[in-house]
Amino acid sequence: MRYIYAVLGLLCVALGLIGVVLPLLPTVPFLLLATFFFANSSERLHNWIITHQTFGPMILDWQEHGAIRPTAKKAATGSIAAVFLLSLVFGAPSHVLGIQAVVLSCVLLFIWTRPSG
Repeated sequence: MRYIYAVLGLLCVALGLIGVVLPLLPTVPFLLLATFFFANSSERLHNWIITHQTFGPMILDWQEHGAIRPTAKKAATGSIAAVFLLSLVFGAPSHVLGIQAVVLSCVLLFIWTRPSG
């Protein structure tokens, strides 16, 4: 199982890195999942992601305080707005826009009600 967890953790890190450049793919949830997999597979990989200069502080903020940094909140808000705007531009059906508006509003509500890191 340790090898499976390690592979899943590395896959999550790869998806998180892709999510840095693609606005539709989230980064932090994949990194949090990778942290879980590394904690169950490899102390070395777990220590690497926790002490990583870029990813480590976000992960520790979430683990210790359930906090999201203000810059991450703003980036998420911008990405969500861009996705909704693309749906409007490409003429998504009104029922899809309604569902999307409700779901994305709930996501934004969750993000902005978390403490700031």
